[in-house]
Parts: sequence; C-alpha cells; structure tokens
Amino acid sequence: MNISFFKELSEIDISEIIDEKKTIIGLDIGDKTIGVSVSDRRIKIASAVTVILRKKINIDCAKLYESIIPYNPKIIIFGWPLHMDGTPSKQCEKNLEFIDKFEDYINSNYISNVNYINNINNTNNNTHNNNHNHDERNHLKNAIFAKWDERFSTKVVDEIMIEADLSRKRRKQVIDKTAAVYILQGALDFLNRTKVF
Repeated sequence: MNISFFKELSEIDISEIIDEKKTIIGLDIGDKTIGVSVSDRRIKIASAVTVILRKKINIDCAKLYESIIPYNPKIIIFGWPLHMDGTPSKQCEKNLEFIDKFEDYINSNYISNVNYINNINNTNNNTHNNNHNHDERNHLKNAIFAKWDERFSTKVVDEIMIEADLSRKRRKQVIDKTAAVYILQGALDFLNRTKVF
C-alpha cells in the first residue's frame, strides 16, 4: 500500500486541528456499506453522518468524498478490525486497499479541479473568487489517515441496541452508522487523554 499521509494516532496533536477549526472523520468500512461519522470542532464528540451503500469503487469514493467535504476534515480515521489475538484480519487488508483507492481519488479529483480552475482563470478575471472555490473543494488533499482498533465496535453497538429493544430490522439499518460513531469516539477519547498542553 502507498498511503502518503498516514500516521499513528499517538503521533497526532489535536491542538493543531482545533486551531485550524477542522474536524476528524471516522469510517466503518465494510464490504456492503461504509459508515461515516464526524467530530465536533473541539475534537471531543463523535456524531453520525451517513451510511454509504457500496457499489463500485469509484462510485464509493465519490460518495464518500462528497459526504465528508463539508466538514473540513484534517484527519480521517478508519476502523482496523483485528482478530481477538491482536493479529490483522483479512478485512484489515481490504480496508487498506479502499483507503489507498480513496487517496488516489482525492489526488485525481484535486488535479481535475486544479485544471478546471485554471481554465476558468484563463477566461475570467475574477481570480479571487475562483481561488476561494478551489480551496473549498480541495482541502482533502492534505488529509491524514489513521487507523483505530474496531474489534468490539459492531458487537458493542449491537448489544446496546438489543438492550434498547430495537428490532433486528431496525438494528441492521443503524448499526453501520452507529459503529462509525463508536470507532471515532474511541479514537477521540484516546487523543484527548494523550493531548499535550
């Protein structure tokens, strides 16, 4: 895999994210769906965003890109489903493959937008507004990816919903979105515990 901007969670300083008024995105990547969550700008609380129904890789990447762009993320944390003994599962490799493809999508989309903006600038003197749009659309280019142990996320969420007496059908509808929140909240709690003042 060749993920350019990859960091261990322990290497991330959330004070920079807070100062830049950015957020952290959480992903629960599955074979059929991708659950998406987002932090608040204080980097303390995770909330659900959406669940993407997977189709083809380019469509999945495009939907994910459009889903998280409005939140101005600095970090994208994805679930890392280890076996109970701590060794990587087959899904870990699948998750890395998806993140690798998503980074490629971000970079190719960035290049396309740069070319588009440059073409507009050649025919329009309103450079300031165009550069502003360019910045708004392409801040994912420097996003940092990190992983978080998700071994217990789906199981814990499912148990919570069973205790809440949600039907099996209803649990299936919300579990991916809720698992993404659980993954991100765990990561946020870790980052706040290890925050350097």
